[in-house]
Amino acid sequence: MKKFAIIILTIALALSVSACKPKVVKPGPTTPTNTPGTSPSAPVGEGEVSTGFCIETSLSDSTDATADKGGAAKCESAFYAVTVDADGVIESCVIDAVQSTIEFSADGKLTTDTATEFPSKNELGKAYGLAQASPIGKEWNEQAKAFAQYCVGKTAQEVSGIAMTADGKAADADLASSVTIRIGGFIAGVEAAAKNAHPLGAKHGDTLKITSMTNISSSGDATADGDGTAQVDTTVAVITLDGDKVTSCYIDGVQASVKFDAKGKITSDINADIASKNTLGDNYGMKSASSIGREWYEQAAAFASYVTGKTIADVGNIAVSEGKATDADLASSVTIRITNFIALIEKAA
Repeated sequence: MKKFAIIILTIALALSVSACKPKVVKPGPTTPTNTPGTSPSAPVGEGEVSTGFCIETSLSDSTDATADKGGAAKCESAFYAVTVDADGVIESCVIDAVQSTIEFSADGKLTTDTATEFPSKNELGKAYGLAQASPIGKEWNEQAKAFAQYCVGKTAQEVSGIAMTADGKAADADLASSVTIRIGGFIAGVEAAAKNAHPLGAKHGDTLKITSMTNISSSGDATADGDGTAQVDTTVAVITLDGDKVTSCYIDGVQASVKFDAKGKITSDINADIASKNTLGDNYGMKSASSIGREWYEQAAAFASYVTGKTIADVGNIAVSEGKATDADLASSVTIRITNFIALIEKAA
């Protein structure tokens, strides 16, 4: 099957860009560091570009419930995708993020409907509500797009050297005219994505997109017998398109959870690192329960390979039964439910 999903999409982009983990970029030196070059792990064919991705997730803003105010599990996942040429120069860049909040009471009960789904900041657009507080009247998605465009034509090393002020904002006048939010995370995320790009089939001139879906349906109340769980499940796809034809696809996911007791006190470490499913690799633990002995990242990569070369309409017409593939070829390598995967591709239209 397409050389086993292009060797599991180059082992799921080297296990999600070797744990991704963009370094914390602090205001300080504004000269480029001696970052190694951004050569991909495999040769880029004529007319091809490599695809890079990074996902960074934090729960650190979560808070306990008190007598006066409910608790909140606050999850922020940021996504960075790039295509880079054979010289490591960024050809296209997309940035997006999802903020998810699950509230719970001082008696350990969820107060947020577990049927809630969270759109990304790019999907929210003006509804995100940053523009009214922005000195340049620009919404988050507009500023993220402007920063992404500023990175086009740069290498990972050049992105890492983008100058910041003491409070983490753009020092360059041109960039500051369109981006006034703090950019340290943007710099780190784009740099990590570019440094770990791999050839997955994208071509020069293809359109790069990020789509995501986020739900909290696995969350539950605390009881006398155990802690409650505020769990955010996000699945994200990086897709390149030639018109409506998928030229490359990469899928990842992240589960982020906050535990709380029957008094609404958080019992888990909200500062712990949160790895994506592809980063976890075999440690995600699905293989032992899989009827085909394949881990989540392997199945996600196989699906991504299966849809490469198809139109978005073709992907939307993939037959499923109870959410699973009915096509024998696809079902031989993907036994998990694929309805969300299909929906992610359709969202790229």
